[in-house]
Amino acid sequence: MGGPSKVSETHDFLLRLFSDSDLIPFGIFQNILAKFIAKRRTPKIEEHYEEIGGGSPIRYWSEYQCEKVCKILDKTSPETAPHKPYVAFRYANPLTEETLPKMLEDGITRAVAFSQYPQYSFSTSGSSLHELYRKTVQLDPERKIKWSFIDRWPKNEGLINAHLKLITEKINEFPEEDRDKVIVLFSAHSLPMEIVNRGDSYPAEVAATVYAVMEKLNFKHAYRLVWQSQVGPKPWLGGQTAKIVAKLEKNDDIKGIVLVPIAFTSDHIETLHEIDIELMEDSKFPHKLKRSESLNGNQEFIEGLADIVKNHLKSGEAYSKQLELDCILGEEYATNTFSHPRELLGDHHKKD
Repeated sequence: MGGPSKVSETHDFLLRLFSDSDLIPFGIFQNILAKFIAKRRTPKIEEHYEEIGGGSPIRYWSEYQCEKVCKILDKTSPETAPHKPYVAFRYANPLTEETLPKMLEDGITRAVAFSQYPQYSFSTSGSSLHELYRKTVQLDPERKIKWSFIDRWPKNEGLINAHLKLITEKINEFPEEDRDKVIVLFSAHSLPMEIVNRGDSYPAEVAATVYAVMEKLNFKHAYRLVWQSQVGPKPWLGGQTAKIVAKLEKNDDIKGIVLVPIAFTSDHIETLHEIDIELMEDSKFPHKLKRSESLNGNQEFIEGLADIVKNHLKSGEAYSKQLELDCILGEEYATNTFSHPRELLGDHHKKD
């Protein structure tokens, strides 16, 4: 999704976000409601960005991770070198329409669209892919760039091992005699039930990541998957992170809670403000709450990302087998885009 790097970019970010019917479906009132909600929410969200340092760090971390991955690939996959890093966001700068012309100017002819959502959703990875198609039709009608798509990676070893170590570090900050009674709460960005009910794979894939991490932890701690960042009056996935924390933290048998941002690959407003400030600082039992560090510059995680790209390039696959089913289940809700991923990416299995 991206995030405003400066407070002044907040309104435009929110307007693009609420205008995206793939993410938050408002039907025929999409544009009207998007303008209304963006205008109404901007002052409050600007305050939040001020409180976390004057903007979102997601661009910094995305560019950092991408650059590091390319340097690793130059060494581990010399047959596909050199590798050049680009970042494109759905709602914030640099947008797809900014990044794509730069790639064309640089003479790029082969590109991998690597979704930084480990778990696929029609509303996130799918929305970004649709936007890439629209901008490709507009800006690269001759199809000079040949694309493939890494659309999901919920059980990548680097992802799982990085979370394992970060969670363990936080558990070990509690007194040794209390550690067995520490709960692990995995918090992911929620999703409107309207999208879940289409058959969206996101809830199952987030749960797969959670279960893989707990397997590595040998299930030594009780755990739950909870959901944050609900917007508007419509039903969203629950239970909600804040409500579950409020219930658990007052239980005397629970000595600590480690919150884990399991669907985010770097810090941004949902971790730095929604969890760290709104939830943890306002808690009646702050000594019980700790947040596992975000992945950010974690070396094991970044090496995992490089392995994903290397294996993807070696496989010759343009996208996963799941993506066609995603498109079948979601195609009636998408506008001004492809009816089948081959229209952008070619056939599922191809040799470069």
